[in-house]
Amino acid sequence: MNPRKLTKAGVAAAAALALSFSAAGCGDDDGGGSGGDSQKITVGIKFDQPGIGLKTPDGTYTGFDVDVATYIAKELGHDPGDIEWKEAKSADRETLLQRGDVDFIAASYSINDERAEKVDFAGPYLLAHQDVLIRSDDKSITKPADLNNKKLCSVTGSTSAQNVKTKLAPQAQLQEYGGYSECLTGLENGVIDALTTDDSILAGYAAQDEFKGKFKLAGFKMSNENYGIGVQKGSELKDRINTALEKMVADGSWEQAVKKNFGPANYKNEPPPKIGDIVK
Repeated sequence: MNPRKLTKAGVAAAAALALSFSAAGCGDDDGGGSGGDSQKITVGIKFDQPGIGLKTPDGTYTGFDVDVATYIAKELGHDPGDIEWKEAKSADRETLLQRGDVDFIAASYSINDERAEKVDFAGPYLLAHQDVLIRSDDKSITKPADLNNKKLCSVTGSTSAQNVKTKLAPQAQLQEYGGYSECLTGLENGVIDALTTDDSILAGYAAQDEFKGKFKLAGFKMSNENYGIGVQKGSELKDRINTALEKMVADGSWEQAVKKNFGPANYKNEPPPKIGDIVK
């Protein structure tokens, strides 16, 4: 055999071997996806709502929406460590989805017609209601009309307190504070008589260690808030997320997440809603 031909054959074999290793390496890096970071998934949540979505001082994330999003991500093939959490403030949610900055959003995101023109929603996965939080020893507020002549707090820019004044208690004295924590402090100190927003949000705040036992939900159910998972318009993730939500309910994980995040505030949650069933 010609030694030169042997050399060429050896080079060709070595090149083929190197190519096979390279291809195998790429597969390990991207998990079979289209890019080297395909295992990452970016999820929008609230960073400032205890019980819903909260970034803690040590950099971890807690809350019902965090638990729901983590479960969904798992069903989509992602470990918790694959999730990149991104803050999704209320005013930014549609923009984040439209720009592709996040894969999906779970951030106390009520489904309504205006939003549904811009993004798609999986779910709903929780039926919340506008309610009021009062001191646990308060027996003077038993129905919405009792809020007349009471100091009713909500955060600046929220429509919750105005809804109460317009429709249910025209003599309510509206107090707007910069954040829910300020309202809670006022409620604790007797400066405020009641705080209003979604019952799930109220329950999350009241469930914090420093407030346990001090407040209770009145249970007024003044509106229906269908929380959905926001995805980009036309995204194939919608159906996959719906399947994940159905599984979360079926295996008991949904109920566990509700009790874990809202239970201490005497939150009487609605049964898990059926996918696509929007309660008006």
